[in-house]
Amino acid sequence: MSIFVDKNTRVVVQGITGKEGSFHARQCIAYGTQVVAGVTPNKGGQKMDDVPVFNTVLSAVKETGANCSLIFVPAPFCADAIMESADAGVQLIVAITEGIPVLDMMKARQFIKDYPVRLIGPNCPGIITPGETKIGIMPGNIHKPGGPIGVVSRSGTLTYEVVHQLTQNNLGQTTCVGIGGDPVNGTNFIDVLEAFQADNDTQGVIMVGEIGGNAEEMACEYIKKNMTKPVIGFIAGLTAPPGRRMGHAGAIVSGNSGTAQAKIQAMKDADIHVCENLGKLGEMAKHVFQ
Repeated sequence: MSIFVDKNTRVVVQGITGKEGSFHARQCIAYGTQVVAGVTPNKGGQKMDDVPVFNTVLSAVKETGANCSLIFVPAPFCADAIMESADAGVQLIVAITEGIPVLDMMKARQFIKDYPVRLIGPNCPGIITPGETKIGIMPGNIHKPGGPIGVVSRSGTLTYEVVHQLTQNNLGQTTCVGIGGDPVNGTNFIDVLEAFQADNDTQGVIMVGEIGGNAEEMACEYIKKNMTKPVIGFIAGLTAPPGRRMGHAGAIVSGNSGTAQAKIQAMKDADIHVCENLGKLGEMAKHVFQ
């Protein structure tokens, strides 16, 4: 079993004729993902390899039955692309694009509240159910199908590192979700944790957070009250110098709020197994989960 996506998910790629869109669409197809359509305005009627291209998401959905959109639209137009997908009736939007203006994302998030749609991202690597479907930019070969571990992360590259270590220790993954590091995004830690808790095949969870914001602290409160499955937590940014703004848009630390130390303490208070050395996470997971 998996959460949010599986082998039956039908994907339309917005921006499929661009450099990034075409490259990653091909990677997803090679992995086995059902990429059934692409969308680029004014290029309808063309094809990207064997994938038909449409002018609008609505026409792509009507013609192909797509129920998920994967977005590689440039940042100035990405919020509109998100709203177009929601309005077209897709059930899941995966926005890879980074650098979307915060005000644009606030508008888009407010808009999609009126629709039965889940947004993952933006500024994220996407989502993968190993062996079934890859919707995003993550390297498929490092993932191991068959569970029993769910992974949720704010960081793209750290997601890859965690998954690689799990696979090396013969721990498969049910689903891996990169929620992105932007301050205004869609799906959050709690949304994913709730889904993992309800998934019978997920027996343990790894949560990768970062300094900045309070998403991890809120997730810890949820875990303390609701999770019956073991959780391993890791926080990136432990050695970040105090008072300095770091690279990720969401990694803004003010006072004692959002620091790595505060997040780690919140994890310990919630009985989460805290990993403070990323290089040892795979070994720790093998011990905790097996």
